[in-house]
Amino acid sequence: MKKWRHKAPDIDKLEAEAKRHNHFAIGQGFYKMFWVFFIGSFAGIVIETIWNLITRWEFRICGIGLLYGPFNLVYGCGALVLALSLNWLKGKRDIYILMGGFVIGSAVEYVSSWLQEVCFGVTSWDYSNVPFNLQGRINLLFSLLWGMLAIVWVKDIYPRLVSVILKIPSKIGRPLTWVLAVFMLFNIVMSGLAVGRWEQRVKGFPPSTAIGEYLDEHYPDQRMHDIFPGMNFLPPKKGEEPPG
Repeated sequence: MKKWRHKAPDIDKLEAEAKRHNHFAIGQGFYKMFWVFFIGSFAGIVIETIWNLITRWEFRICGIGLLYGPFNLVYGCGALVLALSLNWLKGKRDIYILMGGFVIGSAVEYVSSWLQEVCFGVTSWDYSNVPFNLQGRINLLFSLLWGMLAIVWVKDIYPRLVSVILKIPSKIGRPLTWVLAVFMLFNIVMSGLAVGRWEQRVKGFPPSTAIGEYLDEHYPDQRMHDIFPGMNFLPPKKGEEPPG
């Protein structure tokens, strides 16, 4: 870790310089945190794809969680939470950062899995067959990986990420942030609607609105399966049988 400490930029100096120039992404406000979320959503896909290539010798884009583009909210939210919660540990021993990442990363993964199941009746991952798992939502190995990632994040990745964000000119950064924010919001809403309608189709429910008909036409089962190959639907609950 010492090697990273010497090479990584000093966040305090970067922030002081940015404040002096009235940069648009000072501190941990909306602008910087959105970029952390946005880049994290994309970077997570890259990491998972590389991991799949190394472990399975298979190249395919893994972990996509939204309709448009290689983005995943779990990774974006994970990066955002790590940025907001672990920055104060940057001067602490690695073991404390590992423990923080272990707890926070596990919580993000668990809550994300739970929300998917409650809101959409789907699961995108299931660790039930992995040793030391908790309800199939998280497992000890991945939680430890979250902890190790937190060390690299605090010591190296986050300072470099801040350095990159602070190099974006304010005249470009402000409007571009809002354009991307609107795009991501639209992406999230459309993805939620498409997955919700996909679940209804799987359970045999016909479309009841014009939006449902639109989603059936433009996002049929095969297209949705191609976008979200790892998504599985839970069995219908009692009283959810389709009409007729």
